Amino acid sequence: MTKREEFDQAVVDSKALPKAPSNDILLQLYALYKQATEGDINVEPPANVFDFVARAKYEAWNEMKGKTKDSAMQEYTALVEKLKA
Repeated sequence: MTKREEFDQAVVDSKALPKAPSNDILLQLYALYKQATEGDINVEPPANVFDFVARAKYEAWNEMKGKTKDSAMQEYTALVEKLKA
């Protein structure tokens, strides 16, 4: 399988993990997914300072800035494989 096919399979697998990941792991998966599919963050920070979920997602993705899409795909796939065990 190609990297992209492995990544696509990991995305499917992430929805059927045996145990629900912690919020920190979910944020990491979100950020890696966004970096792998869209690249560096391309949105403005949330305007509502009380929208803590949107802020956390924004910051998690922003921390991925500079990571290549391929690298993010590999890390996402590896993390999902680890969570499946």
